[in-house]
Amino acid sequence: LAAAERWVLEHQEATGDWGGIIPAMLNSLLALRCLGYGAEDPVVVRGLRAIDNFALETDTEYRVQACVSPVWDTALVMRALVDSGLPPDSPCLVRGGEWLLDKQILDYGDWAVKNRQGKPGAWAFEYTNRFYPDVDDTAVVVMALQGVQLPKEQEKQAAIQRAVDWIATMQCHPGGWAAFDYNNDQDWLNAIPYGDLKAMIDPNTADVTARVLEMAGQLGLDASPPGPPAHGSLTAERLRRAVAYLIQAQEADGSWFGRWGVNYIYGTSGVLSALALVAPSRCGRQIEGGAAWLLGCQNRDGGWGETCASYADASLKGQGPSTASQTAWALIGLLAAAKAGVAIAAAPLERGVEYLLNTQNPDGSWDEAEFTGTGFPQHFYIRYHLYRQHFPLMALGRYQAYGREGR
Repeated sequence: LAAAERWVLEHQEATGDWGGIIPAMLNSLLALRCLGYGAEDPVVVRGLRAIDNFALETDTEYRVQACVSPVWDTALVMRALVDSGLPPDSPCLVRGGEWLLDKQILDYGDWAVKNRQGKPGAWAFEYTNRFYPDVDDTAVVVMALQGVQLPKEQEKQAAIQRAVDWIATMQCHPGGWAAFDYNNDQDWLNAIPYGDLKAMIDPNTADVTARVLEMAGQLGLDASPPGPPAHGSLTAERLRRAVAYLIQAQEADGSWFGRWGVNYIYGTSGVLSALALVAPSRCGRQIEGGAAWLLGCQNRDGGWGETCASYADASLKGQGPSTASQTAWALIGLLAAAKAGVAIAAAPLERGVEYLLNTQNPDGSWDEAEFTGTGFPQHFYIRYHLYRQHFPLMALGRYQAYGREGR
């Protein structure tokens, strides 16, 4: 108990958070209270203040958000604005880029317990979470920074290099990447009775692996032998192993599972975006299969949708009322496939774009009541309030660029 107590105390952030997520914060406070920590103890006071910072209070209710996502949101919004044609040195992009640079984590976290080769240089999802940066956020931030021009370009490039080197060392044995950890895939841990969310491990996933490959493609790398020079530790051989992992992970119907977004539409879009950049020739058949699957689940209104129920019942994959974010994902994946040489008819793309245009509000926003983000499949889902804004913007910007290229 003393060792566990010490671990909990060491992992509290100065802001009072544990892991930047409410379950860890609540459980840590409960554990400390069980050990006799009083309500006036500074550790408990900081923890309660951190929970209150996640709360939304009105005259009639007090609600606590499970998590906040400022780094993730900022990076994706920046990418959407660049895709929409905003100059890369625009003041808002410069401010966003400088804010992201300031959020890079240069401390060792718990990832270093198993990854003895990596050096710090990653980003986390939240405002404060120095022990648990993740591969997905780090790859998205690298792409966001790569797309903008900052006054301190050398500082930016150094930050990107640190991040890419860290990501390279986080590649797991099967060739893919997990979100937070290295080779943490021993499924027997999920059989422990208190692991009721079946999320005690952090295995490779297609969507995170795809994000890394997309990042590599944005940096000018590809997986074709002999491949261009490596970007630090991220070599062409590492990319080829990751591509092989994605080929193996493809479902028989052409889709890919989405661990962190709902669900197969999210996973398939991400993998198509990656393979189209780093392995268009090698993976032509896989790209074509993924695009065909997306085309096959387009709704009559022109959009795409998928419910959280597809995690429990795979026969429901790609089925659901159309949403702005999922329609955008499908369009992004199809546009990537088309740029890789897959013959995509104009009509499905036009219908998807029309759906987004027809459902846009007069103020430029989109509505979306559905939960299209995934915390723990079959247990915990997330409604990202910006997903319905920046992903459609990204898709429309890429469609416009696709048209300008004479496709």
